Amino acid sequence: MTRDALVLLGRDTAHARETLATHAHRLRERDVTDAVHACHYEHEPRRDLREPLAAVDAGTVFAVPMTAAHARETTVDVPAALDRLDATVHYCRPVCRSVAVTDALRDRAAEAATGDPAAVGLVALGASSQPYYRQVAEYHAARMREHGDYEDVATSYLVQNPAAECLRYNLDGDDAVAVPLFVAGNEATERDIPDRLELDRGGLAYAEVLGTHPRLTDAVEAQVAEKRVLAEREGASTFEDGLTANATAFAADGDGR
Repeated sequence: MTRDALVLLGRDTAHARETLATHAHRLRERDVTDAVHACHYEHEPRRDLREPLAAVDAGTVFAVPMTAAHARETTVDVPAALDRLDATVHYCRPVCRSVAVTDALRDRAAEAATGDPAAVGLVALGASSQPYYRQVAEYHAARMREHGDYEDVATSYLVQNPAAECLRYNLDGDDAVAVPLFVAGNEATERDIPDRLELDRGGLAYAEVLGTHPRLTDAVEAQVAEKRVLAEREGASTFEDGLTANATAFAADGDGR
């Protein structure tokens, strides 16, 4: 058994596997923890993560969702899957709520623009019944505005308002760039968002997803460092700590395992 391990959690897609594998390799090189695992799930994390998590053998586990924001799968299903681990589990917030990710988004915008972009629009998945995607998108938009690099910064979403279809009309400034707030490429970033933005009309550049950007690796490392500090503070607790505690209580009642 190793002393501690880091588990990167993500969807089971070709792009996600490549992306998480790259970050896992870098984190191993940095000796962030004794072991680093990339674990993937499709539609049912409790079932799909059973076998990958069985390979995690450590006294302490840091688990980082490699997603832009929380959704039902990361607030209910993933914590329930992690409860099967015979270890002290430190469940981290999704990787994209990090100052390092703002840097990565700025880089993606610069890479996509022909010159210095005057306006940037962030496009996130969104969720009609939960605030998490909006909170993360607005967090990065606010930091970009404070930095003062752009004339305008706007946010938009696929499944809530303001809708992605309206982004080009909500941006003031020429040389605008739309940046998808996604960790890995998928059907949404490769087809849905470009269609809704009507990229074939011109006037709006489209950036790459965060993907393997080095600052995303930095964000994961920072998450682990933060959790280590909090673990030493008596009474310190986070939203994610509550999620894993609720999963344990749920299982103890005779359901969920």
